[in-house]
Amino acid sequence: MTAVALRRALPTDAGAAADVWLRSFAAALPTVVRPRSDDEVRTYFREVVVLLRETWVAEAAGRVVGVMVLDGKVLSQLYLDPDWRGRGIGDRFVDLAKRCRPGGLSLWTFQVNEPAHRFYERHGFVAVEHTDGSGNEEREPDVRYVWQPGHAQSGCG
Repeated sequence: MTAVALRRALPTDAGAAADVWLRSFAAALPTVVRPRSDDEVRTYFREVVVLLRETWVAEAAGRVVGVMVLDGKVLSQLYLDPDWRGRGIGDRFVDLAKRCRPGGLSLWTFQVNEPAHRFYERHGFVAVEHTDGSGNEEREPDVRYVWQPGHAQSGCG
């Protein structure tokens, strides 16, 4: 089995992280209309996500296979290369996010993404709000999840 390392993203990871996001979004959310082109997504990762957010990548066999972004107390993105799902990488990312934000986390996911609902609920997140999608770029109904720790843990990274 190939070892997978989680590490902070470097500026040179932006393109690969964006490509993981693009592949994952297309595979997991085929009915959701993306408001941005592939090139706009790559520019956003290069100029904003990796430089200005706490961005982590999963690296295996010398390539980026997952990306997680923390923005304050929000787990704003967690995407895995479709070929690397089911290998525990998402679990490791969520565990890392909880260590980095021991006071609690929130996140948004689309209502149509039922596998994400099951995944986050398995990790102790609770749905606290459902919307009609008018507040997101995709105009897709979504759900806000919150995780509150039973006991504080610390040690990011």
